[in-house]
Amino acid sequence: MNFSMIRPDDWHLHLRDGAALSAVLAHTAQRFGRAVVMPNLKPPITTVAAAGAYRDRILAARPIGSRFEPLMTLYLTEGMNAEEIGRAKACGFVHGVKYYPAGATTNSDAGVTGLERAYEALEALEAHDLPLLVHGESTDPAVDVFDRESIFIDRVLIPVRERFPLLRIVFEHVTTREAVDFVRSAGPRVAATITPQHLLLNRNALFQGGIRPHYYCLPVLKREQHRTALVEAAISGSPQFFLGTDSAPHARHTKETTCGCAGIYSAHAGIELYAEAFDRAGALSQLEGFASMHGADFYRLPRNTDLITLARESWSPPQSYSFGEHELVPFRAGEMIAWKLLEDTTR
Repeated sequence: MNFSMIRPDDWHLHLRDGAALSAVLAHTAQRFGRAVVMPNLKPPITTVAAAGAYRDRILAARPIGSRFEPLMTLYLTEGMNAEEIGRAKACGFVHGVKYYPAGATTNSDAGVTGLERAYEALEALEAHDLPLLVHGESTDPAVDVFDRESIFIDRVLIPVRERFPLLRIVFEHVTTREAVDFVRSAGPRVAATITPQHLLLNRNALFQGGIRPHYYCLPVLKREQHRTALVEAAISGSPQFFLGTDSAPHARHTKETTCGCAGIYSAHAGIELYAEAFDRAGALSQLEGFASMHGADFYRLPRNTDLITLARESWSPPQSYSFGEHELVPFRAGEMIAWKLLEDTTR
């Protein structure tokens, strides 16, 4: 069985920089027309000038003939002012500002310790109609890791929504029923991305046969009841939910260690894994909206016009890919994936 659809976009992607960028970009460019690129480099991308330079490096690393377009973001800091937000809106290549609670995930040490300290930037985002992209986890050490998302909704997102009712918000990589319910109730100016791992796995996967470091990401995998809620949201046809892989490459030795990095690399099968999840749910017909339409509409960008074709054909990713001088272990390494990317055509 073959399935053709409008070329999708990835609305949450980590590309890193330098040799790492060159090692992973082709996987995304083969599948997606565009991707929202995360700004949590070292140092973080906090200015339009830095975002433009990073964009140039991404474009230079594209495979020959690729038309892949990186959609840049800025890293929200407590010192970000309204003038920088104005420059971001005017430049045409910055499409959002990312909020990381300080210490929440990889390279988030420069993040915001209290969102009220960045209200000037949020007011400017609302005024310029530029989205705020949110890593939605509480970093309070007293909060259980499996409750960090739901506590964040109560303590941060609901108050921000009330204070800035016209602000467009993307609640990224949602993992819980509470997050799904919040997005649904928040109205059309709030949306969410959902990753393939959170559609396909529950938290048992972290411990099958021992600790599985390559299934460790943040937010962590949750109970089956939450995975089911995410699938229901993804296949619902609601324009508030769309594709965002959160593909996050880390070298093998930084994952397989006593204190491993959080992140799952899925760009090598970025659309195929979603096809598998939607097919399992008997909702393959809903994949095109989720992957190719809802995100573009929310970001107010034109939908892609060319097509990709997937086949229900099993294949197995290699045990690792080269990653500069190191190795990168992909999601489902050495295991089977039920759908395969075949080709693209034009509409």
